Amino acid sequence: MGLNQDVMANDRWMWDATATLEALGAAEVALWVWEPERDRLRLTGATRALGLGPLAPDCSSAALRALALPQDRAVAEDILRVQEPGGEVAVRLRLRGGAPCVWRGVWLEEGLRAAGVVAAEMRFAASGLDPLTGLADRKSFITLARERLQLPGQHELIVADLDRLRRLNEALGHERADLVLAALGSRLAAAFPPGALLARIGEDEFAALAPVGASPGAELLRRALEQPLRVAGFDIHPTLSIGAVEASGGEDAPEATELLRRAELAVESAKSNGRGGAAAYGRSLETDGLSRLALEGDLKGALRRGELMPFYQPIVRLSTGALSGFEALARWRHPRRGLLMPEQFLPLCDEMGLMPELGAMMMREAARQLAAWRKRHRAAGELTVAVNLSTGEIDRPDLIADVHAIRKETDLPPGALKLEVTESDVMRDPDRAAVVLRALRAAGAALALDDFGTGFSSLSYLTRLPFDTLKIDRYFVRTMATNEGSAKIVSSVVKLGQDLAMEVVAEGVENAGMARQLLALGCDYGQGFGYAPALSAQEAEVYLNESYVDGAAPVKARG
Repeated sequence: MGLNQDVMANDRWMWDATATLEALGAAEVALWVWEPERDRLRLTGATRALGLGPLAPDCSSAALRALALPQDRAVAEDILRVQEPGGEVAVRLRLRGGAPCVWRGVWLEEGLRAAGVVAAEMRFAASGLDPLTGLADRKSFITLARERLQLPGQHELIVADLDRLRRLNEALGHERADLVLAALGSRLAAAFPPGALLARIGEDEFAALAPVGASPGAELLRRALEQPLRVAGFDIHPTLSIGAVEASGGEDAPEATELLRRAELAVESAKSNGRGGAAAYGRSLETDGLSRLALEGDLKGALRRGELMPFYQPIVRLSTGALSGFEALARWRHPRRGLLMPEQFLPLCDEMGLMPELGAMMMREAARQLAAWRKRHRAAGELTVAVNLSTGEIDRPDLIADVHAIRKETDLPPGALKLEVTESDVMRDPDRAAVVLRALRAAGAALALDDFGTGFSSLSYLTRLPFDTLKIDRYFVRTMATNEGSAKIVSSVVKLGQDLAMEVVAEGVENAGMARQLLALGCDYGQGFGYAPALSAQEAEVYLNESYVDGAAPVKARG
């Protein structure tokens, strides 16, 4: 009897192993085990269907790297990199001759063994997981959140939205931008303890639901996600707008979709204060959705009515305190809502296709105003005015002709009108940008590279393009006293400007201490609230007069 039982037990074990392999093959899934000390990756299951045939049944780490597409070799390293027990693997990897696959697994023993599954990307898509990050997708997140919210206690939902994804896609291409999104998904998973509900709920939007005590909070999460990345030779400095909302779990818990709506309202509120912000949900946000619809209607005629206009922020030479010029920034004098800031209406202008018209108006009015100041004030003869070109405006057909016409009308000398171009516009098509920029330079415009260092820095193009000025983004200037990375970036950009014989302007100078620190680094110019906010034309003229009478622009001692 004992022998029969042993045989039956053996048969059952054999059947289970065989059935497992058959099931894996039918489901087009493979199992993997990685043993770093032996440099051995074992694979079993539907290896051939998944394009893993050349690696099965086992292979070395070098074989996996060699079979990975060149742009995905860093992803292969994420599978091979040793982690602590419990560390998760969740990557999307493309191999030569195979379809994209998602590898998921966990480290079982530190440095000894990790194991998991591989499935075609489409299999994961059908399973409620986001194929790019391996996190839950929006639909499954809502289903699981509904269950979590039934548990008693305080829960926090945080939604993080990557700023400027469109610019990333334009500058890097969709495949490289996807690498940024995948990295953010991994960082999100690392920032929360096991058991937190994590998801990618939109193209550029992530969500996390956790008990209040286990959540890192919006600000700490933002710092974790905004660490610099290097993707395909580009330095990426992502910024995210974050919204948070708390809710009590249990019978009276809000519906998951409603809680998500509230968190996304908070994200919109954070975005309204500029990129890289955070906001918490409050009842006052509920009126904003209806308010936005009304604003769209008002915006359609605002340009024609002259409600949109340039305001002027002073730019000051740090070594002497002398006023050097102004940057023209758009403002909207709304007849009922008062003065609106750019973040309150520029996204709407973009959506409604008004940016080319707005850009042309800003350039024309700013040049006319500068010409008027130069005529009225003898000391203002060296002043310049800088105007931002909006995303894509470098490709506007009439841009070069407009510069010629404006200079002819205003009689401004070459270089008095300065156009600021973002890195993303240049990197979208550097060769095309070089042609346009040289034509603008020939038309008499000076050129500044705006927000340098914020996302797509590739130094090779700088020597080929006719820029006069580098502008350091205000984020790095504002945080250089408390963030070592920001301080290094500021110092590096100043040194780069000196090496390339370019002037360097630091944005976001809030007080005299910042101005002194920048001057010590060798920075040429500063602008920011420490000198003055953007001023109306009348206020700017008063500021201009006072600066020349006093011999220097005033700067706040503290800010």
